[in-house]
Amino acid sequence: MIYDLIIIGAGPAGISASIYAVSRGLQTLVIEKNQVGGTIRQVSNVTHYSGITENETGKTFATRMYNQAIKAGVVFKFEEVTAVNFEAEIKEIETNKSIYQTKSVIIANGTTPRSLGIPGEQEFIGKGVAYNLSDDLSLYKEKEIFVVGGSDGALKEALFLSTLAKQVNLIHFEEKLGAVVEFTSKAENNLNMKIRLHSRLTNIRGSMSIEKLEITDINTNETEIIEAANSYVFIYAGSTPNSLMYSTVNKENGYIVANESMQTNIPGVYAVGDICKKQVRQIATAVSDGAIAGIQVASYLSGKA
Repeated sequence: MIYDLIIIGAGPAGISASIYAVSRGLQTLVIEKNQVGGTIRQVSNVTHYSGITENETGKTFATRMYNQAIKAGVVFKFEEVTAVNFEAEIKEIETNKSIYQTKSVIIANGTTPRSLGIPGEQEFIGKGVAYNLSDDLSLYKEKEIFVVGGSDGALKEALFLSTLAKQVNLIHFEEKLGAVVEFTSKAENNLNMKIRLHSRLTNIRGSMSIEKLEITDINTNETEIIEAANSYVFIYAGSTPNSLMYSTVNKENGYIVANESMQTNIPGVYAVGDICKKQVRQIATAVSDGAIAGIQVASYLSGKA
């Protein structure tokens, strides 16, 4: 069959787009590589979004989005997109399992956490180094934890981990934290957190698990070696847009350029959420992008009917 719309990615932007598209009568398919929710699924708690429930976690938020989309009539395929062809009027999306055809596409597959590129980082992924929390929170009880980053996301997870860990060390390369006041004030007054400013994690050592960390003061260039046996390191060093596959779509620094209608340079191809060039990347802006795109696709297709 030929779908009216295929959405690549099932984060808040993709789910929002799918609900608006289905409400306008479009046969809509969402293709998701992993699980519904995208990056937000990995966070310990969801904040700063209207209407969330008390103690809302990334997983509960993602589950509610998925259930809402299913109830609306959205079809999901949990497959990995491997190639796209946007050149013809009927576009093709190839996955690891099949090839799908569609009249329009919304690109919503977000970003991937950026690595630090330091010695030991790749070797210890899954052995103490991670970019999000495990489902098994008991792993972190009474452990020494190091969180790299000074953004909202880094501080939010560091604050959560401080309720479980023996101590949380927050490592940030700038002279002050870059998060909103709500998080920075809580961190600065948290007795179970040690904040290391103008510092970088520069090496992770060990054999089967993390044993030592090297932290370098960027002002003095002095390196401190910390005994950190069986500790955990969480890295929040920004992200990279998952846009490499879309070679014919206009991009800036890897982020897809879309207009106020979320349309790219290719007719019938839209982009929403964190993968887009934009100033603010929050759930609220992602949901807004998705709503606009879902509505605009319906208008675009009705004009071609």
